Amino acid sequence: MNSRGLKAGLIAASALMASALMTAGPVQAAPSTDAATVSHTQNEGQAALDAYWTADRMESAKPANTINSGWAAEGRSVMPKAGQQSVAKAPKEPLVEARATAQSPVPRIGKVFFTQGGQNYVCSGNAVQSGNQSVVATAGHCTHDLSTGWVTNFVFVPGYNNGAAPYGKFTARSLHPTSEWVARNDISYDAAFAVMNTLNGRTLSATVGASSIGFNMARGLTYSAYGYPAATPFSGERLLSCYGKASADRIGGTQSQGIPCNMTGGSSGGPWFIGSGSTGTQNSVNSFGYSTQSNVMYGPYFGSSIQSAYSTAASR
Repeated sequence: MNSRGLKAGLIAASALMASALMTAGPVQAAPSTDAATVSHTQNEGQAALDAYWTADRMESAKPANTINSGWAAEGRSVMPKAGQQSVAKAPKEPLVEARATAQSPVPRIGKVFFTQGGQNYVCSGNAVQSGNQSVVATAGHCTHDLSTGWVTNFVFVPGYNNGAAPYGKFTARSLHPTSEWVARNDISYDAAFAVMNTLNGRTLSATVGASSIGFNMARGLTYSAYGYPAATPFSGERLLSCYGKASADRIGGTQSQGIPCNMTGGSSGGPWFIGSGSTGTQNSVNSFGYSTQSNVMYGPYFGSSIQSAYSTAASR
């Protein structure tokens, strides 16, 4: 992974029009049989991870940018086979304000820290509603990579702000990315859910609240995207957000949607809320961008496969 290419792999998202909500509403997803699910148990204990994730380690963790290393940096939508033709440059689009703005901390939005291939990394995440009150939504590439396998030392720090962990560090007991992500790092399915252990006898949702989550909703909505971008020019110490109408991927042909946003690596896995602000239904996560297209962040469409991964996590 290199921090140079982060733009393509992990940025933050904007908001899709609330009026485009159509008739679909928040979903507490029922188990889906459309796709096999993949789960991985985490074995690290609370005391060990509290000791491991010191303030210095959290500050020095690198933005996770697996997706933008190599193929994605070249504008490809799937891992290329030998001799595969590169995709075309992005079509010219009207200029849109894409600048991320600083936000006050939101208790249920936070930073995800993990170790992969011997290196410490950081992403973003959000607590979502579930029967077990313990589920965090993030990006698939913050849980698993084809070359290095499953991450370790996974913790979620809700409400993170300038090094402070006001609600503590929640440790994961299991990780649940989509089967498409684990099998081939398919960027269209770059989403995952982590089930967190209780902390001081309380579940995650009981501690910080949780967002409603929706699946199989209309495309082209307006979103507010949140995250902790840590790559230049950002520091990763503050919560930022973007807002804008989603559009189809016209470069790589993925199923993901893009919004105007200049957030960088570290914001990966941060939530996309339908409408304006952080109170709407979560319907995607910050996933990737193209080096040939400035200031656009893409997030996966929350369809049946991602719903299946969520349902598995919510039942644990």
